[in-house]
Amino acid sequence: MRKRVLLLTGNPGVGKTTVLAKAVNALKEKGYSVGGMISREVRESGTRVGFEILDLNSGGRGWLAHINQKTGPRVGKYRVNMEDLNAVGAKAVTNAVEKCDITAIDEIGPMELFSEKFKEATQKALNSRKSVLAIIHWKARDKLISEAKNREDSEIFKVTYENRDELPKTITEKTAESLK
Repeated sequence: MRKRVLLLTGNPGVGKTTVLAKAVNALKEKGYSVGGMISREVRESGTRVGFEILDLNSGGRGWLAHINQKTGPRVGKYRVNMEDLNAVGAKAVTNAVEKCDITAIDEIGPMELFSEKFKEATQKALNSRKSVLAIIHWKARDKLISEAKNREDSEIFKVTYENRDELPKTITEKTAESLK
């Protein structure tokens, strides 16, 4: 069976988002339309202060979480910005399912799972016939993550320091294959 849901996982800081971003860029260079969301850590004076969400299609940005966020669910020292997660993140995933060849989701993890809209958008992507590239949190437990992992059409890649330079090429080739 063709694997159209490719899931990246691995320890924090190993380079999962970098692998995803490189694969997204390579797929765009091949002429595929890629939408969805990528999260980037934001640092000030070398200290991580939060995470930004980037809509791959519209270029829209928002905060996923920040140390100075006043409201929202707490994850470690951060508070999740539910407004931006819904308006930028969930919307980017929904739009990608409707308009693009490939939906990228970074990440299905503890912060994102507070949003029902994000969960619904991710479910839509998984249930669509389109290719999905997603990062799943290495230890988060959720029905949505279990469902994504246990699909017949999904494949999981563990990002390591040893394979992270080769993985974007592998992911790009497998995704292009699933679109044929």
